[in-house]
Amino acid sequence: MTAGILLCAGGSTRFIDASNKLLAPFQGRPLVAWALGHVGGAKFDEIIVVVGPIDLREVLAEEVVVYNREWASGVASSLRAGVAEAERRGHDVVVVGLGDQPLVPPSAWVAVAEAESPIAVANLAGHRTPPVRLVRAVWPLLPISGDVGARELIRARPELVREVACEGHYLDIDTAEDLAVWS
Repeated sequence: MTAGILLCAGGSTRFIDASNKLLAPFQGRPLVAWALGHVGGAKFDEIIVVVGPIDLREVLAEEVVVYNREWASGVASSLRAGVAEAERRGHDVVVVGLGDQPLVPPSAWVAVAEAESPIAVANLAGHRTPPVRLVRAVWPLLPISGDVGARELIRARPELVREVACEGHYLDIDTAEDLAVWS
């Protein structure tokens, strides 16, 4: 069984604006709604959304929601929280993406999920970026702390990694300026 995991627990510290980044309008919808729609379109067995300080109830539907109490410590804690929930729910594979990447289409999620390697990472427009496929055997190798995710594991164990060329764009909205340029 494969779960899609969407990490949405960041504090949006670089997004200097009155609104929250994930709920800010992007091309007519909340930014995170794009990522939710794309991961949903990949038809995983289940979708797990890891949240932190931001209340996303207005955009969530049937996803499994995991609250990361340690969200401020960095992305490693969110990744671990999502993977722990996937393990608890009996999944063998996870495909992990970010809630602030609105231009990663379902086809990219599917292509990465279908790669036959312990770790697969999308290549969007020449950039390695989430989503990232992780099989159960590599979950213990994930970082346990800090503001690092699967990237550190990918660097440390390149023999386990397959890069998958995908359609879409790697855009990661971090600032209000990013949002203004791409909206």
